[in-house]
Amino acid sequence: MRVTFLGTGSAMPVADRVQTGLLLEAAPGDGRPLLVDCGAGVLHRLSQTDPGYEAVSTVLLTHHHLDHVSDLLPLLKARWLAGEEQLEVVGPPGTKGLLDGLLGVHDYLDGRVDLQVREVNPDESFEVSGFEVRARETRHSIQCLAYRFSDPGSEDAFVFSGDTEAFEGLATFADGARVLAHDCSFPDEVDVDNHPTPSQLGEALAGYDVGRVYLTHQYPHTEGRHEEMIESVRNRFDGDVRVARDGLRFEV
Repeated sequence: MRVTFLGTGSAMPVADRVQTGLLLEAAPGDGRPLLVDCGAGVLHRLSQTDPGYEAVSTVLLTHHHLDHVSDLLPLLKARWLAGEEQLEVVGPPGTKGLLDGLLGVHDYLDGRVDLQVREVNPDESFEVSGFEVRARETRHSIQCLAYRFSDPGSEDAFVFSGDTEAFEGLATFADGARVLAHDCSFPDEVDVDNHPTPSQLGEALAGYDVGRVYLTHQYPHTEGRHEEMIESVRNRFDGDVRVARDGLRFEV
C-alpha cells in the first residue's frame, strides 16, 4: 500500500502543517483510495494528490475531535459539486450522531449524495476500501481508535495510532508492523494528558518490533525541536524514528 501524510498538525495551526489526515492507496485495481481522518486543510491537500477528492468515496475516522473531522462536510459538498454521488463514513460509535448533527446544521447538504455511515468497535476486524483493518481503543479524552492496515494476503502492516497517550497495549498492537505513525504532540518538558512526549513514546515502544516510526500530530511547541524529539525516542526505542510532514509519501 501507499500512504501519504496529508496533514500532520494539530488543533493549533502552523504554516506548513494542516490538521490530521492520511491517504491510503492499495495496488491498482485492488480497492479505492481511503482517507483516514479529515481535519481542517485536508480537503485542500487531497486536491493536490493524483486521486483527488473525486476518487475518495470512503473516510475512516479515528475519533470525533474537530481537528480530525472539520473537513467532512466540505468534502461531501465538493464531491456533490463534482458530480460524485456517494460518500461512506466509517468510525467509532457515535459517528452516525456526528453526521446527523452536522447535517442538521447544514441541512441544505442533506440528501445531496448517498451518505452511508458505518460504526466499528474496539477489537473489531473489518474491511474498508479493499484494506483489512483491525481496531484498538486508545487512551484519549474521548473514545478513539487506532487502526492496523494490511493488504489482503499480506502480512506487511501500517499502524496509525490516532490520538493517544503512549502505552504498552498500543505498542503490542503495532508489534511487527513495518510502519507506525504515532501521535507525538509535544517535547519532553510539556506536561500534558492524552498525548505522549517523545520519552514516553520511546519507553512504551522499547523492545517491540516496529520497522519505522513517524512522529505526527505536531503542536507548535515542537517547532525547531524535531531532532531532539527523535533522539529522545531513540534513547529507549532501538529503531528508525522520523518526523512526519505534510505531503510525505511512503510504500508499505
